[in-house]
Amino acid sequence: MHRAVCPGSFDPVTNGHLDIIVRAARLFDDLVVAVGANPRKAGLFSVDERVELIREVTKDLAEVRVATFDGLLVDFCREHGIQAIVKGLRAVGDFDYELQMAQMNLRLTGVETVFVPTSPEYSFLSSSLVKEVATYGGDVSGLVPEHVLSRLTARLDDTPA
Repeated sequence: MHRAVCPGSFDPVTNGHLDIIVRAARLFDDLVVAVGANPRKAGLFSVDERVELIREVTKDLAEVRVATFDGLLVDFCREHGIQAIVKGLRAVGDFDYELQMAQMNLRLTGVETVFVPTSPEYSFLSSSLVKEVATYGGDVSGLVPEHVLSRLTARLDDTPA
């Protein structure tokens, strides 16, 4: 079995993330979407909420499961028998950083990294940008799955300005 992990903070999961997840799911028998739990970063959504949102938007992908991790991703890979890390690349800046991480991960544990270029329609998209635009009332429909949009809108409506 070929097993891979697609890690990220996914706060919130975007259509760009979903594009990479769907495409990676075609390449591997088992794809774990791993939500990083970083206690030093306050997210808009809790880790549990992010897991629930990803499960909802990937429910029709039989080869995808969702988990959380903290610490080193390569330790998570070792513990779960994962041979590859899948990373989406939007631009050259992403590649520069991700290449360094891929080389370190390979050196630490022998886990390979597979780079998947983002589809052109999502090359500008990031969770941070979605949150910022939505915070100021901008229309982010089409940038996040519909289920995520309703949760994002509700969360921002409940957040004091």
